[in-house]
Amino acid sequence: MIDNYKHKGLRKKLVAGIRQKGIHDENVLEAIGRVPRHLFMDSGFLGFAYKDNAFPIGAGQTISQPYTVAFQTQLLKIEKGDKVLEIGTGSGYQTAVLLELGAKVFTIERQKELYVKSQKLLAELGYKPHFFFGDGYEGKPSYAPYNKILITAAAETIPEKLFMQLKIGGILVMPVGNRNVQVMTSVVKISDTETEKTEFGNFVFVPLLKGTNE
Repeated sequence: MIDNYKHKGLRKKLVAGIRQKGIHDENVLEAIGRVPRHLFMDSGFLGFAYKDNAFPIGAGQTISQPYTVAFQTQLLKIEKGDKVLEIGTGSGYQTAVLLELGAKVFTIERQKELYVKSQKLLAELGYKPHFFFGDGYEGKPSYAPYNKILITAAAETIPEKLFMQLKIGGILVMPVGNRNVQVMTSVVKISDTETEKTEFGNFVFVPLLKGTNE
């Protein structure tokens, strides 16, 4: 597990780039600067680890573009101690960023291959989220309510079961739309019947799928 001065220098350059693209939350930028993204990628892509692009990680999934990770994280307005439900652990990179911000993370992955791989890697790096293999559409009601919910895959509508697990005053962030293009959406739960929805730019994510894949 090597994280040398070269890697740290490349991260610094990456942070400067996403700051120029509009990420202004210094806590988020510092978290991005601390997480060794190259360790979350297959060795064949190590040379691209600090480019602001998404890359394949296996099981038909991708490690998100750092700008996208920062954008979603910034919308969550994480405060230390927040209980965050993350739907779609993937590589574990986004999970690590949330943990760096002091969140208490409950993360669910439906792909067994990625669940095993990211669980092992995060543990080796000293990160300690609450890990679950399961159907993201179901969430984890036994640990609800959550201050924040982050969905890192796209659906045409916000899953009702997940929204029910959000605390009053909490924020849910996810890409909403069809398979071709989605709109990043932030929803604040004002009450059990009232919400405040804000839409941001277009993004492209893998679809949020039901069930699990052993």
